[in-house]
Amino acid sequence: MTYELLTGLILFAFASSITPGPNNIMLMASGVNFGLRRTVPHMLGVSIGHSAMTLILGLGLVQIFVLIPWLRTALTVVSVVYLLWLAWRVANAAPPDDAPQDARPLTFLQAAGFQWVNPKAIYMSIYAQTTYAPNDAGWTGAVAVAVIFGLVNLPSVATWAWGGTQIRRWLDGPGRLKAFNWTMAILLVLSLYPMLMSEV
Repeated sequence: MTYELLTGLILFAFASSITPGPNNIMLMASGVNFGLRRTVPHMLGVSIGHSAMTLILGLGLVQIFVLIPWLRTALTVVSVVYLLWLAWRVANAAPPDDAPQDARPLTFLQAAGFQWVNPKAIYMSIYAQTTYAPNDAGWTGAVAVAVIFGLVNLPSVATWAWGGTQIRRWLDGPGRLKAFNWTMAILLVLSLYPMLMSEV
């Protein structure tokens, strides 16, 4: 990978990882409602799961979407339904002290699996592989893009979870926390807009 490609990939990975999207909105809400320590599996699931998806797409899965166009529509429907369910879950999260005993953040596997129905994450992966993987590198180029993206992504998403823990002290009242959770839920629903517009 040339210096120019590497620099471009790092900048793209940072810009796309640090900006708001379903992962970051959910991580901030998790940081507020569960704290940083309990959110770590969620964070790792996002970063490692996204890197794995980037690798798999780079190794050739992206061609399936070209060959079978209806798969993209099916993925869009699943994404919308799942994100709406997650938004409802975020909006109705109880204050930490009043939360049911089984209330918990997303697990590592849930967060990793979520990448496959997260439109922003999918488009990030496809763009990274088709733009920054060297054409003559074969599978090693796909691996390099996935690894570099993961190294940049983890501290970026961790910032959102940490940010949630920092604003938690200002949300100690149940009314403020509920308003925050509903705001995060609305932002999560609004994050569907770019994907839906691309399908129209």
